[in-house]
This record gives sequence, structure tokens and C-alpha cells, in this order.
Amino acid sequence: MAQINPSILSADFARLAQEAEAVRGADWLHVDVMDNHFVPNLTLGVPIVESLARATDIPLDCHLMIEQPDRWAPQYVEAGAGSVTFHVEAAAAPVRLAREIRAKGARASMALKPATPIEPYEDLLPELDMVLIMTVEPGFGGQAFLDIMLPKIRRTRELIDKHGLSLWLQVDGGVAPSTIERCAEAGADVFVAGSAVYGADDPAEAVRALRAQAETAAAGAPWACKH
Repeated sequence: MAQINPSILSADFARLAQEAEAVRGADWLHVDVMDNHFVPNLTLGVPIVESLARATDIPLDCHLMIEQPDRWAPQYVEAGAGSVTFHVEAAAAPVRLAREIRAKGARASMALKPATPIEPYEDLLPELDMVLIMTVEPGFGGQAFLDIMLPKIRRTRELIDKHGLSLWLQVDGGVAPSTIERCAEAGADVFVAGSAVYGADDPAEAVRALRAQAETAAAGAPWACKH
């Protein structure tokens, strides 16, 4: 089943509790953490994640676009995140980090920037619960979807299936009604959507509509027929 994770990067930061309520029915809330070092933007940190976790019962999917995730990622689990994504480009010891995140009780996820291939990390996949393929350059919301990432999504799905793993495959960046079907057909099953949800007149309905689009597209995809 397709999962829709609205990105609070596109929400009103002064009203985060209400913005979480506005997307009731979403599978997760996607929380972008940026440090102005790994990416050229600065967003939020542990205290806001703690507050948001208390304000909503929608689980939090924290995407760490930061340096030294080995040091900081476990704190986001302690703050209440149910899933923590680190960038493999920034992690010093990705297997150890994934195991620590899991040991603390959260799902461990690895993100790859557009220029980072998935193949060198094939052996790491059993240590993970999700892989995030960035479909824009990380750092800012509202960017245009990069179609050249579709083959990479397909290759990642093929590797997941090759090893018989139950990993989720997430895409983040430019996901909208005009792009979500291509992502689902390529093999993604978790979709981060920012402006496509929070820019809609009815964010909760936007979540439902995106999920329906993705599930319809995936139903006829070759990868889904194998499951």
C-alpha cells in the first residue's frame, strides 16, 4: 500500500500542531532537519521534534540533512521520531548507525542525493528499513522533480527484490499529482509531498488523492506484480 508523508517544510511553522491535524489520515509526517552545512539551509532541530511528537499521534519521519548524523541521529529517536533517515554521504559508519537507530526503537533509513548511486550500498540494504531516493537536490522545498532519477528508483527496487527484503522505498522532491504515478510505476511506495499537500485547499483530501493515484499506478507496474 502506498504511504503519503506530508512534509512540514511546506507547512506554517507558527502553527505546526494545527498543520499536523490538517493532514489527518497521512501515514507519517516528514520532518526535514537541515544544518546549513550539509545543505545550504537551516530548519529545525531536536526541541521542535520533541514538541511535535507531543502534539500529534501521526508518527514522525525525520530526514536528517546534516553533518555528523552518527552523533545526532540517535537523539531524534529519543525525541520521538519513529523513523530516522541519515544521508549515506555524511555518515561515517552507516551500518553501525542504522543498528543504533533500530536498537533505540525507530526505523532506520538511508538517503541518497541525486548523484549518489545505489549500487555501492547493496550490501547495506539488509540493515535498513527504508531507502530514500532524493528526486531533487536536498536543501529546499518547492523544487522541480528530476525525471532522471526514475531509472535509479527502478534499480533500487530491483535490488530490494533481488534480496527478498521488505524495505520501503521512499522518494522526496517534486512529488505531486503530475509526478507521483511515474514514481510508483518505477518502484517507490512511500512518497514525501510538501507543497502538493500543504498548498492544497484541503490538505487531508490531497493526501487521499495522492495515495489513490500512487496505488492505481503501482497496481499495474511490473515490480508490484511480483509481490
